[in-house]
Amino acid sequence: MPLNTIVANNLYALRIQRKLSQSAVAKAARLSVSYVSMIERGQRSPPLETLEVLAEALKVTPISLVEEGSHGRTRPPRRR
Repeated sequence: MPLNTIVANNLYALRIQRKLSQSAVAKAARLSVSYVSMIERGQRSPPLETLEVLAEALKVTPISLVEEGSHGRTRPPRRR
């Protein structure tokens, strides 16, 4: 699985587990909501510095955002 997909899955799952909105994560990480959304959808591959601030915002280690299968996927499949 591509790394940006793993990060997308983990970011989404962690955010949902913590009952946070994209806006709350973006604010805590000092990122735009649209950028957080693009990362969650696998449309952007964030640099290490961004992974660090996202991890801090979610109160997890940065490695937990890149470990495959570590948080599961709770997002339903996208409709086409």
